[in-house]
Amino acid sequence: MKTQRLVIALTALNLVILTFILLRAKTVASAEVASVLRGRALEIVDDQGHVRAMIKIFPADPTVKMPDGTTGYPETVLLRLIDSKGAPNVKIAATEDGSAVSFGGESNPTHVQVLARGNSTSLKLVNQDGREQLIKPQ
Repeated sequence: MKTQRLVIALTALNLVILTFILLRAKTVASAEVASVLRGRALEIVDDQGHVRAMIKIFPADPTVKMPDGTTGYPETVLLRLIDSKGAPNVKIAATEDGSAVSFGGESNPTHVQVLARGNSTSLKLVNQDGREQLIKPQ
């Protein structure tokens, strides 16, 4: 009878110790946070697997013809926030010679673009009809 009580007491003590160890391991594991996340790109997807946010570095391309008539595209770091229909509503870009911010409206081509490239700046407003107004400092 004494042996049975001793076995039950030791089993209970082992269960208490095991519970303590498991709870402590869980809190220690959840408290550890990586100090840096490194990669070449980052995509955040929704429950359906569609990309909703993206940060990516695009390499320079000296052969691209730009809308303003210049050629060449510098290396660009781009953040896109994408709506549920797949349209990028917010773009923030940084290049070696400047930066840009673009906010898209509900329908294409509605958007606002703020651009600072080289030593020039501009603000472009485009409505649903495609009419645009370009504001540049004088």
